[in-house]
Amino acid sequence: MDIGAIVSDEFVSFDAETPASKVAGAFDDPVTKAVVVTDDGAYAGLVTAKQFGSTHRTPSTKARTLCWHVARAAPDDDIRTVARLMVDSDAKALPVFEDGDLVGVVTAEDLLAEVREHLDALAVSDVYTESLQTVSRRTSVGEALHLLREHHITHLPVVDGDTVVGIVSQQDLVDFSARKMDRASGGNSPRFDAHGGRGRGGYGSRSGEIQRMLDLPVENAMSRPVLAVEPDAPLGGAVETMLENGVSSLIVEDGGPAGIVTKTDVLRALTWTDEDRLPVQIIGVDLLDDCVPQDVTEMVEAVAGKHRRMRVYEAVAHLHKHDEKLRGTPLLQARVRLLTDKGHFVGTAEGYGASHALGLACDILERSIIDEKTFDRSKKPLDPEERAKVRGHL
Repeated sequence: MDIGAIVSDEFVSFDAETPASKVAGAFDDPVTKAVVVTDDGAYAGLVTAKQFGSTHRTPSTKARTLCWHVARAAPDDDIRTVARLMVDSDAKALPVFEDGDLVGVVTAEDLLAEVREHLDALAVSDVYTESLQTVSRRTSVGEALHLLREHHITHLPVVDGDTVVGIVSQQDLVDFSARKMDRASGGNSPRFDAHGGRGRGGYGSRSGEIQRMLDLPVENAMSRPVLAVEPDAPLGGAVETMLENGVSSLIVEDGGPAGIVTKTDVLRALTWTDEDRLPVQIIGVDLLDDCVPQDVTEMVEAVAGKHRRMRVYEAVAHLHKHDEKLRGTPLLQARVRLLTDKGHFVGTAEGYGASHALGLACDILERSIIDEKTFDRSKKPLDPEERAKVRGHL
């Protein structure tokens, strides 16, 4: 099943010189998951809602500096390939190219809607994330932000005893910060006004409010009511609930909060294959300035090889270039991901040049494995029979 039928040629696009204030306006529409940035009419990159919300910027910041160089899809790519590209790019939208030309955008929501009816071959218990991280009503916004970053997650359930009373996401905290700083300054929020101005309060008067905002209880920013699902519920039904309610996660209840299932968990399940070991996939191979793909494979295998009881199902290295340079060498972000029978592990780091960045990322990856600090650990990988049920429909 390819993605040709779900590629949309209706998407928001801005020139590279467009100020961040105007880009912000596009994300006021919750339907907008990403915007395309062009330079003299040519594709320059994508700005995703998640990335835009977590990026420090001023009203005059140019769209070109906000670009995230995610993987590209093609109309004839199959569902599994595109799901893998989304997971590895950490993006819920991808540009689609045909014969070198941008023809549209594909979103995670459209992809999941396309396969929803086939996902009932699985249960929520097959893909959901255990080891649930939670906060209380009185946890501060600052502490919640720290937990999101420390555990590399995007959602935190808010609990009162054993009851989940709300949920706070990375985007909730970004929006909350914008509203509070708007009121504190007497002007417009960091999302800026319709004309790109700072508003009457300006930025100077906001600085004294930042700490007070971080000290506020997280219950002021949480979303409610919280939607829940049982572990043995059909996965397709869970996806339908998320799509119909415009949410990206559901709490898994099993006599109390037992975990969380997200759209990313479902996308990841679609990527699993029957192969015991896959070669290292490299996204951003053109950024390998001081090494070759074989070097990357050896780096990743060196980490995995130290843990022989761990079976690797998938290994991916993703590179992204920043504008900063040191003696002509660009600053790169490297993200190395391993999907194994022991869990899902990720190492992310920044360095000057591919070898430096990838080496640091592999060090973090290894520490993550040793410390058993998994990123979105799933309850269990699908067994061959379960994989076959899904693969037969995709």
